[in-house]
Amino acid sequence: MSHSSETAPNAGQPQGKPPLGLIEFVALMATMTSLVALSIDAMLPALLQIGETLNVDEPHHTHLIVTVFFMGMAFGQMFFGPFADSRGRRLTILIGLFIFAIGTFVCMSATNLETMLVGRVIQAFGVSGPRIAAMAIIRDLYVGDAMARVMSFIMMVFILVPMIAPMVGQAVMAFFGWFHIFTLFLIVATLAGTWFFSRQGETLPRHKRRPFSFKQFYLSSKFILTHATVMGYTFAMAGIFGSFLAYLSASQTIFQVYYGVGDMFPYIFAVLAFSIGLASYFNGTMVMKFGMRRLCRFALKGVNGFAVVYLGLLLAYDGLPPLVLTVVTMFVGFFFVGILFGNLNALAMQPLGDMAGLGAAIIGSLSSLFSVPIALFVDSFLDGNLYPIGIGFFVFFVLAYFAVRYAERVHECGE
Repeated sequence: MSHSSETAPNAGQPQGKPPLGLIEFVALMATMTSLVALSIDAMLPALLQIGETLNVDEPHHTHLIVTVFFMGMAFGQMFFGPFADSRGRRLTILIGLFIFAIGTFVCMSATNLETMLVGRVIQAFGVSGPRIAAMAIIRDLYVGDAMARVMSFIMMVFILVPMIAPMVGQAVMAFFGWFHIFTLFLIVATLAGTWFFSRQGETLPRHKRRPFSFKQFYLSSKFILTHATVMGYTFAMAGIFGSFLAYLSASQTIFQVYYGVGDMFPYIFAVLAFSIGLASYFNGTMVMKFGMRRLCRFALKGVNGFAVVYLGLLLAYDGLPPLVLTVVTMFVGFFFVGILFGNLNALAMQPLGDMAGLGAAIIGSLSSLFSVPIALFVDSFLDGNLYPIGIGFFVFFVLAYFAVRYAERVHECGE
């Protein structure tokens, strides 16, 4: 089955190469975007060892190895968004992978936390290229609920990486040491780039490219930043992801330090990641029937219900419920989070047409710039219990609900 059969009538077709089948297209796009998840989640089991090697005084400072990555992505996306619209998707991926490799070598040469963080920012800046280009390619070829369906299938494959990455990272540490987790990044980036350039053609023909100019950048950015529907969904994503990032960056501390699970951490992490993958599969099969707006409303009610229940558990158990209760409750809650991830992004991107590259950049950058401070703020209160995580979920899920309601009202008024 060719993925072109599900494209919009005027969608750009790959140049110079036949269109990929849907299965290979989904797998390829998921691989390109999964470099982000691999670069984050494979590091989680190594944070304690990295802190010891680099002589970090405060163990929780190693959480920055995760959180600054998203800050680097925010700036990388702002660069690669306009670049992808003016120079095409393939060159964006090539340059992004090259910068990612440079950042990886900086991390490998680090002798202190500061150098490691610089390398992580460079890595994140570079990996933004493949992420932005992949999102733009999907938007080039799909629109509406069909785009949400493809995004969900990509998320379903993509989520396998967070499931297995901590296990892979732990295995690499056991056999070779944490240093060679970065060697793994270089190998995967090389394989992904080779696959992409040998199989996927350019999806933005030259006559549709937007030559970069500061005037056009200003006008396009103004259109996006003042588009109430786009911004409503973007801020909802920031709230959802910010509170989730607080959990993600502290997950190693939560499970290995607070709960003392030891080497079981990657497996518990995989179970919770599987919930998001399951949600993505559910969304991919249901979105064409019910539509992404209806599914978003359903999922927003679900995440807020989860936040209330989890906060109640924290109050009942003095901030640290039994491990089984925490895992089961989070599994249910993350299912609803998984439905939101693909749909909110697709809803934000939908009005942007040929500005897909810049649109993906601004949406991704804003959601990162807001979610990183949210995560840092929530995690700063962690002190032996999970009250900050539970309160973070509750507050920012509620704010996301109102942001989506605002976007829907504007949409219904015919913006």
